[in-house]
Amino acid sequence: MADIIGLLLPFFGLILIGYVAARVTKQPAEALGWLNTFIIYAALPALFFKLVSQTPIEQLTRVDFIATDIAATYSIFLLLFLIGRFLRRNSLADCTIQAFAGAYGNIGYMGPGLALLALGERAAVPVALIVCFENALHFIVAPALMALEGGDRRSPWRVAVDIARKVLLHPFILSTAFGFVVAALSLHQPAAFERFVNYLAQAAAPCALFAMGVTLALRPLKRIPVEIGYIVPAKLILHPLVVYIVLQAVGGFDPIWIEAAVLLAALPTATNVFVIGQQYGVWQERASATILITTACSVVTVSVVLYLIKSGVLPAQLFT
Repeated sequence: MADIIGLLLPFFGLILIGYVAARVTKQPAEALGWLNTFIIYAALPALFFKLVSQTPIEQLTRVDFIATDIAATYSIFLLLFLIGRFLRRNSLADCTIQAFAGAYGNIGYMGPGLALLALGERAAVPVALIVCFENALHFIVAPALMALEGGDRRSPWRVAVDIARKVLLHPFILSTAFGFVVAALSLHQPAAFERFVNYLAQAAAPCALFAMGVTLALRPLKRIPVEIGYIVPAKLILHPLVVYIVLQAVGGFDPIWIEAAVLLAALPTATNVFVIGQQYGVWQERASATILITTACSVVTVSVVLYLIKSGVLPAQLFT
């Protein structure tokens, strides 16, 4: 258990430092802007490029892994969407944000650093694939469903163009695509360029986690939404469980790939869920509360998932 605490302490410790710093210094929310810009446009793209460009191309084209992981994640999305729509009679827009709250994990900020530290370099490829392809799909699904609701009043053509622009020009997607090209062509990278990329990549996890702590502090918990009762267990328990079972049922994947997918699925709700809600003026306060509560609860649940992985409790082959 001491090993698990040693793995988690730097991550949740950095979030705590960011949270305390924001509370003590009382900086305005705008002060976080340039740090987020650095994280999204420089540090994390450098990390994704590094992971992908150094990987054999045959490992990067595992469409079966990508499709299976996304199917598992969106089964959680669909379940929560249907609960909101038919049991709670919420609007389509509200149901969309609720579903994202239970299916969209903090895979960009927390995923790469935690997975690489806990599982090693062999987890780099599945982490990069999950982060890029899940994010790309989320960027498509959110505006598409909001357009159906009528919250987006632009023409279908304008919505489609905006979706394509956000997906194709997102720094995570672009950096991964460049990494694919370098890996496919086996291009030699100059030593100076590699050092530059490594320098940026090393800053990704600390800066992202600190910024996440600041963000949580700037969104105080005003009320606990009723939906928390089923969203939290769906995100932190059901999501990783479904990912594990579905990947095992399909079979043919390296155990480390399954472990990486399960670990990423166990992460708390992404701050992007609040951003989406804010963009469309839907479920903002409750999305903020969900992010804060799932992050706090994930200290325990992620610890349990890591213990199950590191102790070998999770069978490498569930179906034989």
